[in-house]
Amino acid sequence: MNKQLTKSNDRIVAGVFGGIAEYFGWDKAWTRIGGGVLAFCTQFGLIMYLIAAIVMPSKPKHDPNDDGEYRQL
Repeated sequence: MNKQLTKSNDRIVAGVFGGIAEYFGWDKAWTRIGGGVLAFCTQFGLIMYLIAAIVMPSKPKHDPNDDGEYRQL
């Protein structure tokens, strides 16, 4: 299984904490609460959040009509 840390499509601000929660299998609400406290109460946390928001790749949008099969045009 190839797991990659990406921003979440279910985002509140930039999707950083949602992506971290999805990667580790944590609850998104608690991850966002803890990360928000860390990010906005310390300058280091805020700087790290901004860097992660810029550096982390976005997760590709999922097409609900795509069943995962390759179709030749």
